[in-house]
Amino acid sequence: MFTGIITDIGTVQQLEQRGDMRARIKSAYDMAGVDIGASIACDGVCLTVVSKGQGWFDVDVSAETLTKSNLGGWTMGRRINLERALRVGDELGGHIVSGHVDGIAKVVAMKDEGDSTRVSLEAPAELARYIASKGSVALNGTSLTVNEVEGTVFGINFIPHTKIATTWGDVGVGDLINLEIDTLARYVARLSEYS
Repeated sequence: MFTGIITDIGTVQQLEQRGDMRARIKSAYDMAGVDIGASIACDGVCLTVVSKGQGWFDVDVSAETLTKSNLGGWTMGRRINLERALRVGDELGGHIVSGHVDGIAKVVAMKDEGDSTRVSLEAPAELARYIASKGSVALNGTSLTVNEVEGTVFGINFIPHTKIATTWGDVGVGDLINLEIDTLARYVARLSEYS
């Protein structure tokens, strides 16, 4: 489990196609405190550390993950949002995030409003029904509040801190973004099907 509060920006250093895709991620995390088998959310996708060294860790990315996320578009040098798994006693500053990406949203518009940036994204139709105004979503692993929803398009606002502390300062119109809907919204919708 994660909170959607990004704690490092990593860089993709190597990509290798094996049975799965192996990626090496450069990180500022103290790798002495990261166990092999630990989970790290990489752009919102919960991945397992399979190898590590000073300033880097390796993860294997399955074909299933590549079809459900934007990780198939990773290139060398790409900056990615990182978050280590939540530990008992940690502050829950965002919302409960599983790291299980539901699908891909597309950035359809961006507009500066003062120092902040308003971003509109289009969600897949089958996921849009779970997104509610003032609800939460995780986008590339970042816990965010939804401003408004119109059909399959929803809006997010990024303050300057978020654009600096995450990769959101790099995003542009047309980019594909990992989308995880709020777990509570998913269960409420499922329960309402049986009411």
